[in-house]
Amino acid sequence: MLPACFTDNMVLQQQTKVNLWGTQTPGKSFTITTSWNNKIYTVISDTHGDWKIKVSTPTYGGPYTITFNDGKITALKNILIGEVWICSGQSNMEMQLTGFYGDVLNLKDELAEAANYPEIRMLKIENKTSFTPLTNVQTKDGWAVCNSQTVRDFSAVAYFFAKNLFIDKHIPIGIINSTWGGTVAEAWTSGSALKTMPAFESFINAAESGLTQEKLNARYQKEVGSWIDSINAKDPGFQQGKLSWTEPDFDDSGWQKMILPTYWEQAGIPDYDGTMWFRKRVNIPAAWVGKDLKLNMGGIDDYDVSYFNGEEVGHTELFVYKRSYTIPGKLVKAGENTIAIRVFDNGGLGGINKGPLQVSLATDTTGQIDLAGQWVYHKANVLAVLPQPPSLSNSPNRPTLIYNAMINPILPYAIKGVIWYQGESNADRATQYRQLFPLLINDWRQKWNEGNFPFYFVQIANYAATDQPPAADWPALRDAQLSTLTVPNTGMAVTIDIGDAHRIHPQNKQETGRRLALIARAKTYGENIPYSGPIYKSQVIIGNKIELKFTHTDNGLLAHGDTLKGFIIAGADKKFYPARAIIAGDKVIVNSSDVINPVAVRYAWANNPICNLYNGEKLPASPFRTDDWDDIR
Repeated sequence: MLPACFTDNMVLQQQTKVNLWGTQTPGKSFTITTSWNNKIYTVISDTHGDWKIKVSTPTYGGPYTITFNDGKITALKNILIGEVWICSGQSNMEMQLTGFYGDVLNLKDELAEAANYPEIRMLKIENKTSFTPLTNVQTKDGWAVCNSQTVRDFSAVAYFFAKNLFIDKHIPIGIINSTWGGTVAEAWTSGSALKTMPAFESFINAAESGLTQEKLNARYQKEVGSWIDSINAKDPGFQQGKLSWTEPDFDDSGWQKMILPTYWEQAGIPDYDGTMWFRKRVNIPAAWVGKDLKLNMGGIDDYDVSYFNGEEVGHTELFVYKRSYTIPGKLVKAGENTIAIRVFDNGGLGGINKGPLQVSLATDTTGQIDLAGQWVYHKANVLAVLPQPPSLSNSPNRPTLIYNAMINPILPYAIKGVIWYQGESNADRATQYRQLFPLLINDWRQKWNEGNFPFYFVQIANYAATDQPPAADWPALRDAQLSTLTVPNTGMAVTIDIGDAHRIHPQNKQETGRRLALIARAKTYGENIPYSGPIYKSQVIIGNKIELKFTHTDNGLLAHGDTLKGFIIAGADKKFYPARAIIAGDKVIVNSSDVINPVAVRYAWANNPICNLYNGEKLPASPFRTDDWDDIR
């Protein structure tokens, strides 16, 4: 039997020895014939039924056929020899040309043009996790030939990367698409590598010692309990071991009013992520006293802990999931009762956003009390000071589980390199990412055993409300990505100018793919072309100014617009102020009247910065900082 990665229409890496492998009856002899050289290989499976053989490939071309003959002939047809790239990461690499994450720009034209590129092929690996390394993957429909219909399901970034390479090289391009939205880097890293990081060591050891889903569920519930306790301890209403804001006799007359259901951003509270309390008093009929009730809510963004008359009745750690909590009859009294809900928003929109909002008898839902309408609310803690929730017990975001199922099985497949777009889900642990991301790269290279193959990645794009704080999650993550360029044979496509304030999945995947392809053309295929925007190199303090030097200043530095924007400057007090910046040749001079003795500069240091430094090839400068102050997580 052949692995699912071997099908009609596949692409094999040119000018190398590729692995073919599979399973067969133990000890059985069979032949493999490759049509590009008409060579016949004799193979004998081992005592376990496994077999593997290396086959030499020519320069690019095709179509070819590989024939397997064990008494029954199986032929893989329409095979091309070319360049094979892995595309991996989370949703911005997973995003198709059209689908769940929206459409790319100019979709209609792109679909029509895709018919011109049948030499581009893509294999989509199905999402799966495993506690142990697997040897086979699940695929959707095998290798797909690019046309106006199939391209709809292609990774958009990978397709535009391949399209740019094909237009330039006229070499068949095969993309193995192993992506999963919302996933963290550690899920894509092997257990043996993660053991070198204490944060993941205990989980890996537990998994290797026989961690089951049942044990994982118990572990997760314990982690959730500890997380809620830590949130409680930081809550401004936490006094003498109790959450006073849940109590019926708490005076909430000073709280503001909000009509629910709604997102709080749509109710006049923009740009707030973290915890928010909501309270409502409801009159319960005497006939309900002592009887179990149901508290039903259509959806909450993201998580909640809900209380009735000061006692917890339920909590949910699922995004926009319906809630239905049982209120014990012993808590129910006639007349006025109090519902209190603490919502935890982890980014984007937040709130009790979807109805119906109701209380009813648990045994008879015909007499509901409608809770929609006016509630009172109060902010608790901003996200930056709160611990992150644990990963769900069945979440792919557990260390190494995706690697085991979606990377380990394809390690024998010969490749040219990797393109990677991920980081948003690790933004709350940016300092850790400075170690984790290089670890992943080196881990894959070691496990693939093909040397330091190219590993090119996308720096996460601008997103969310325009702000300019001196420290925030996404800037710190971008800085961690920038630092990863010290790993040999890596490259970074900067996208700080083509994101979208309102879409975490920006539509302009064409330019992202093009910028990745520029890196590959220059660094992998040897073209003498500019492939990166300006990268910070060094600073010199001259009086009340700081002089910045850059690499990749191809055809000079320039400001896209009238004046340079996006620079902030600070003295030894670490307080940043907006700065004036001017271009002087291949340098940028920065100063501010608010900082007499400057020591540090940051550029584009915000989630969605206003910034406009480019080189003459119209490639944007990477966000950067000249300091190493420990103000990022």
